[in-house]
Amino acid sequence: MADSWVNSAERIGADLHLELSGPGGRRAALIRALREAVRSGRLTPGTRLPPYRSLAADLGVARNTVADAYAELVAEGWLTARQGSGTLVAERAEPLGAHTRVPKKAPPRARGPRHDLRQGTPDASSFPRAAWLASYRRALREAPNEAFGPGDPAGRIELRVALTEYLARARGVRTEPGRIVICSGFAHALRLLFPEVLRGPLAVESYGLAFHRELLTAAGVRTVPLPLDEDGARVDGLDRERAVLLTPAHQFPTGGPLHPARRAAVIDWARARGGVILEDDYDGEFRYDRKPVGAVQGLDPERVVHIGSVSKSLSPALRLGWMVLPERYVEGVLEAKGEREAWASVLDQLTLADFVASGSYDRHVRRMRQRYRRRRDRLVDALAVHAPHVEVTGIAAGLHAVLRLPPGSEQSAVKAAVWQGLALDGLAEFRHPEFRDSEFRDSEAAMSAPDGLVVGYATPSEHAYGAALEALCAALPPP
Repeated sequence: MADSWVNSAERIGADLHLELSGPGGRRAALIRALREAVRSGRLTPGTRLPPYRSLAADLGVARNTVADAYAELVAEGWLTARQGSGTLVAERAEPLGAHTRVPKKAPPRARGPRHDLRQGTPDASSFPRAAWLASYRRALREAPNEAFGPGDPAGRIELRVALTEYLARARGVRTEPGRIVICSGFAHALRLLFPEVLRGPLAVESYGLAFHRELLTAAGVRTVPLPLDEDGARVDGLDRERAVLLTPAHQFPTGGPLHPARRAAVIDWARARGGVILEDDYDGEFRYDRKPVGAVQGLDPERVVHIGSVSKSLSPALRLGWMVLPERYVEGVLEAKGEREAWASVLDQLTLADFVASGSYDRHVRRMRQRYRRRRDRLVDALAVHAPHVEVTGIAAGLHAVLRLPPGSEQSAVKAAVWQGLALDGLAEFRHPEFRDSEFRDSEAAMSAPDGLVVGYATPSEHAYGAALEALCAALPPP
């Protein structure tokens, strides 16, 4: 986080970017960052600062830390506090001017985007700290002594039992604890599966994360793109592949679910060809227009590897995920993982087990489902007013939306977003390299390659979201 504050007492909702680093605690770092913001002129005299609660939530610090920092700077004369007016930058706090000598060789400060609408990251300020801490304390108190020894590569039995019940209830997954292997996330699951347990070529959707394709390529696995249309991946295009990777609940990034007929068709293909389906349960819990659709794994547990994680529902910082495996793959995955747990913290596993079993995970998901639905609704409403010619595609689900743009306007829109201080991705960034070839793109089975923007509406803090939407609308092309 590096720069900019709107110089207006009325606009408390703008984003305040501070870098908390250096020696000392969070209070000392916050005081240094605020002094520097005033000294450099980024916070100008008369600027009103965010309330304690808002800034504390955005920075992930205690409310008292912000209150103490404000009080210290008021005492030093950098800030003023008035009843009913909040905390303001003091009028006598002179910013760094032309008459002030600055070392010529001082390295420039990194400048980041003012607004972050990149996909894939949940609202960090919404992490359920109190509930997680309560689960951590219970898990630590009740953990058996052997939990503090070398970890089981399958994962803690407490977590596998809790996931068995939760996935059956919430996602329609049919399994048992012995067929669940804990991992550190989806990428880790791919590394465990390829090339020791499964081999390529692997059919994948024609839109997806380049990081996953690169990981597979590094493992010597060729990926073959499947065209997409309004019903999801064209699974009738499966040929000699023995495995296929799908995001059936909410295709990433285009946003549609896999049609029920195609769910049945891909199961039939797997049974007939001895194939396997890798089900990335991306955004499986976050469906806003109706109840989330169940997992494909429930149709045939022996033909589907179901992969999930808490990176979107809780936080990517936890590095916890799971694979629900057909019985024939369990031994191979455990051999690939090694004799001891080397990836996922045992204490985090025990905490998540309690978090799920106590109902805290369900409550958190319900709360975030409501919050993200409001975020998506605000995005749709802002576009209806300021850019009615831009269509929001896909179902109401997940942490991002795709904005369909007029043909030929994607690159200019991405550049305009940069000028607005806005970080987001163009849809072209997610296309499979072979999908860019004209021969593939022009085939009857493939959908056209539309221009679009992938907008992550979960990342900004609550008080910064309005300003991010304003910047987005300003960057969109005219009709």
